[in-house]
Amino acid sequence: MAKAIPARSEDYSEWYNELVRKADLAENSAVRGCMVIKPYGFSIWEKMQRALDDMFKETGHQNAYFPLFIPKSYLSKEASHVAGFAKECAVVTHYRLKNAEDGSGIIVDPEAKLEEELIVRPTSETVIWSTYKNWIQSYRDLPLLINQWANVVRWEMRTRLFLRTAEFLWQEGHTAHATAEEAQAETRQMLEVYATFAEEWMAMPVIRGTKTANERFAGADDTLCIEAMMQDGKALQAGTSHFLGQNFAKAFEVQFLSKQNKLEYVWGTSWGLSTRMMGALVMAHSDDDGLIIPPKLAPIQVVIVPIYRSDEQLDAVSEKVKPLMTELRKAGISVKYDNSDSYKPGYKFAEYELRGVPVRLAIGARDLENGTVEMARRDLKTKETVPFDGLTERIVALLDDIQKTIYQKALAFREANTFVIDTFDDFKVQIEKGGFIMAHWDGTSETEEAIKEQTKATIRCIPFEGANESGTCVYSGKPSAQRVVFARAY
Repeated sequence: MAKAIPARSEDYSEWYNELVRKADLAENSAVRGCMVIKPYGFSIWEKMQRALDDMFKETGHQNAYFPLFIPKSYLSKEASHVAGFAKECAVVTHYRLKNAEDGSGIIVDPEAKLEEELIVRPTSETVIWSTYKNWIQSYRDLPLLINQWANVVRWEMRTRLFLRTAEFLWQEGHTAHATAEEAQAETRQMLEVYATFAEEWMAMPVIRGTKTANERFAGADDTLCIEAMMQDGKALQAGTSHFLGQNFAKAFEVQFLSKQNKLEYVWGTSWGLSTRMMGALVMAHSDDDGLIIPPKLAPIQVVIVPIYRSDEQLDAVSEKVKPLMTELRKAGISVKYDNSDSYKPGYKFAEYELRGVPVRLAIGARDLENGTVEMARRDLKTKETVPFDGLTERIVALLDDIQKTIYQKALAFREANTFVIDTFDDFKVQIEKGGFIMAHWDGTSETEEAIKEQTKATIRCIPFEGANESGTCVYSGKPSAQRVVFARAY
């Protein structure tokens, strides 16, 4: 039998951990807190990358690459930035090893101490803005729209595959503009790119909004975010876009000569999305039998399993399947024909179900006689016998329907688990059950911290839409301009 996983209802955390491992997405590495992304998992990440990279380029951005190492003095130039990341930094202090004189092994050479320590990048604002100083002199050099695909290190003590690891993969955009208005428009535009990717590619509905001052990115004037609900009712921050104001421009003396021949500081943004989205993909859609992957991100969109009792029957099925595979690939569909004799069809069915392949076709000798094929869809676990003729068009339509159905299911779940709450007693009861809470907040950090301390719930975002009604704060009873989204989060 294929590898069994725990039920979500019994232990959601263990269900997630086991599913990531048994579906061959990733595993823990020999390096504490780091992970190995396995080929099947990396192929999903590659599809995510490709989709996002196309969207970035459509909005005028170019890719570049900046150093992994950041001089310690750079990180200290922007005060709130260093305060936000100081506890998570890995630091390089020496540049050479040598054999111990007593023969006990390799040691760090004490004579090879760096004059200035290097930080392994937790994020790249400082090293990038130090570079932009050389790239920007005039308004003609703006806007500067750069993206980087890279790895970063944030020294996490409690790690979890994809969701929180010491090293992870991501992209980080860093842009410079002549005016605050242009930079703010860029910040909003890139958040919308993330939201479109989440909803149209990941089939995961998100709430767009602004972070509170407490939750804002270190060094930013404003942070925008998209928040998604996982199947246990917890929130997951799925992407952030930051308006940096002139903070980094002033820290690194990045100025330009304006059209009015005046020397001015540029306005900046940064925005990022990481392999954390792989964890979101698993938790938003999958079930007790394995992954459910939206077709747009599935490494294998269609798997064909032959049913046979002799080599002659297998040969007949294979001949029938060859032109179908050619048609499917011409239609842009990734397809696998599993004619291996290592496992029986029942095992293969369970294995591809575990891996979340959206569509499975089974073809045997009787199907060849009848001109039919058994077609199963992973998301609804339904199957039907359909004519072989016109199968490519049918599969194209089915994949589109699966993509939409997965999204609608996730949206219905979020709506059913979002609650409008007006008293703190009700708030405390509901937060234990999970879900998003729409409640009034008086806008103060003191109230935000008090609610977090008493309930472990944080303000996930101040929504752009749908919550603009005045009322009284659920905690303090003071006036409130609108409801915000509270939840416990990953």
